[in-house]
Amino acid sequence: MADLFDTPGEAKPEGPRPLADRLRPKSLSEVIGQQQAIGSDGPLGSMLMAKSLTSIILWGPPGVGKTTIARLLARETDLHFVQISAIFSGVPELKKVFEAARLRRLNGHGTLLFVDEIHRFNKAQQDSFLPHMEDGTILLVGATTENPSFELNAAVLSRAQVIVLERLSLTDMERLLQRAEQELGRALPLTGEARESLTEMADGDGRALLNLVEQVAAWRVDRPLDRTQLSNRLMRRAAKYDKSGDEHYNLISALHKSVRGSDPDGALYWFARMLEGGEDPRFLARRLTRMAVEDIGLADPQAQTQCLDAWQTYERLGSPEGELALAQAVVYLALAPKSNAVYVAYKAARTAARETGSLMPPKHILNAPTRMMKDQGYGAGYAYDHDAEDGFSGQNYFPESMRRPVYYAPLERGFERELKKRADYFAKLRLKRQGE
Repeated sequence: MADLFDTPGEAKPEGPRPLADRLRPKSLSEVIGQQQAIGSDGPLGSMLMAKSLTSIILWGPPGVGKTTIARLLARETDLHFVQISAIFSGVPELKKVFEAARLRRLNGHGTLLFVDEIHRFNKAQQDSFLPHMEDGTILLVGATTENPSFELNAAVLSRAQVIVLERLSLTDMERLLQRAEQELGRALPLTGEARESLTEMADGDGRALLNLVEQVAAWRVDRPLDRTQLSNRLMRRAAKYDKSGDEHYNLISALHKSVRGSDPDGALYWFARMLEGGEDPRFLARRLTRMAVEDIGLADPQAQTQCLDAWQTYERLGSPEGELALAQAVVYLALAPKSNAVYVAYKAARTAARETGSLMPPKHILNAPTRMMKDQGYGAGYAYDHDAEDGFSGQNYFPESMRRPVYYAPLERGFERELKKRADYFAKLRLKRQGE
């Protein structure tokens, strides 16, 4: 931790520096991408123009400039920059940082504390920042790849502004590639298609791109490499996917909404993205079955059967053959008629059940296995529906003090058209029986 308190001294001879370090921007205007945050109309740009920087949380994927932006904010506001990582720091290190910042403040100098992977700190560690943020000892800039609303304390979030940083676009990556070539003093030995492939391999991560550039720049080749030759020499960077983190929930949300939106191509794409990321196909089978009952329901009762059959097929065949059965279910669900009528009815019934407490069923639908229960009126007046005209008695099945509600409202869609006819028929018949 000694480097946290170093003061400028005599220049030391430098060893070889990675390309990413050599290209580190010296001002916010040199940062590639993130204009929605650092531009004049963005939150950071507005803070700097107003000369009123507050504590912030930078939320975004790896390699999009979180550390760089934090360093430049310290430079722009003339604050001492201190960087720690939540992975390698504990309570003793935090105490040293806070004490050094306090002494610095007594001497008239502020501190910008940059905490990388801040979500790795536990609740107590996160709480330790609060008094120092409130009295101005530190200006906190936290960086996280996880959703702050899930991973950070509400108290910390209430004292900091969350700023979302986006993965770099292909245009941003090309600009970064050109800047790297200027630094190297030569163009990379790649064809146009191979150049595009190189930026795609980095998957929006600027640091990953510069690492790839260094590898390619070290090759000695006679002619520019094409896409295939480049792919043979380099491994494509695995898509960012944490099966227990944000990407897991983001992608399953995208799959679910594509199914709900009746887009088989979009649904297949997100289904494939999750499989490529290493998702357990059994998890996908469970979620597809949930989609069948939540978003399709009785508009197509076969949807649930399709999902269960696909799930069983996967269990019998395993990967990769069984995944085709799940893909078939994805397409079926996307093209099935949609209805959440049962889902809405179920939630309404659960709400009513909570609100009505322990109301007794009407006595006429209670069994009376003992003489005493018969004397109490249990079962008295019950009409056996099979003996009634049309096989329908029209009796009341709700508690006597409860007004009859309507939970299930089938839609004019798919098989529910037929169910709506049946529900309407019984509603009319019920009114008729009650009037007789």
